[in-house]
Amino acid sequence: MSSHTATPQPHAIVEELVNWFQQHARDYPWRRTRDPYAILVSEVMLQQTQIPTVLGRGFYSRWMERFPDFSSLAAAREEEVLKVWEGLGYYRRARNLQKLAREVMENHAGEFPRDHAAILALPGVGPYTAGAVASFAFGLAEPIVDGNIARVLSRIHDDATPVDSTAGAKRLWERARALVHATDDPRALNSALMELGQTHCTPTKPACDLCPVRSHCRTTDPESLPVKSVRQEITAITERVIFLRTSEGVLLELETGRRRTGLWKLPAMNADQPPPVLMRTHYSITRYKVTLWVHEPHAHDGVWPDTHRIIPFTELESTPMSAPYRRVLRELMQRGEFKLDV
Repeated sequence: MSSHTATPQPHAIVEELVNWFQQHARDYPWRRTRDPYAILVSEVMLQQTQIPTVLGRGFYSRWMERFPDFSSLAAAREEEVLKVWEGLGYYRRARNLQKLAREVMENHAGEFPRDHAAILALPGVGPYTAGAVASFAFGLAEPIVDGNIARVLSRIHDDATPVDSTAGAKRLWERARALVHATDDPRALNSALMELGQTHCTPTKPACDLCPVRSHCRTTDPESLPVKSVRQEITAITERVIFLRTSEGVLLELETGRRRTGLWKLPAMNADQPPPVLMRTHYSITRYKVTLWVHEPHAHDGVWPDTHRIIPFTELESTPMSAPYRRVLRELMQRGEFKLDV
């Protein structure tokens, strides 16, 4: 932190940030390319997922190996797209990526548009993603604001305006725009802002003494910023499902909800009186803490809704499924003490 009180000047901040980044930038695969597709994939993956997960668990490399360009993604079956995305969560991101790829192939002759407005018009693309691809792939002077950059800018300007308010968001984008217009290297500047938030200007215990722009930072209490007006509450919910294994495979249900459309899960249990419990586990998703109960099935006549299907044992691993259900299914299959329902 700093006792500096003058209004931070964009040109001075930009020069020191870019110099610092050029010396200390982390090496990520999407930083070694100007390919808009590769950059777009990384940005979409990182919207809700940390870099160590995307890289360390191989999600980015697996996706790029299977779908190396817009053409291969556009031509793929949705089931395969969801399977390759499996474990990253927020599956709408994968579906939107494929929808965008098909738009590029059908209406842009397979070439990603270079104009910022045209990028922003693509399906599933908001201001952040448009600015990221425009600056990282094409070097356009377009601003970006994510959580890391919002924190950096709030602290530099010692601004307690809630970042999730209309006024706060407007101010953040104006300040980010002023910075990117003050450099001849928008790619490096935007990358530096993000990296500063990831490495130094962290939510707790920021490394202010090592910050390359500490002389321009006005806050004296960095951990109090940024301010959010809405605190997200965690809601506890319960899910009850059944595990039915036959001689042919396992009964699964195709999800149709807004969040997980196209994925398969253990079927929901509709009975008023829960049958014996096979296992209980917990998982979290957005603002929910879920307790998942898995039960033995009630006696059934074998007629299931159209959303239910016996998936052969040989197809279970290739069937797209959210991570919590994948873990449960694998554990149940490994136990081996269940009688086959034939």
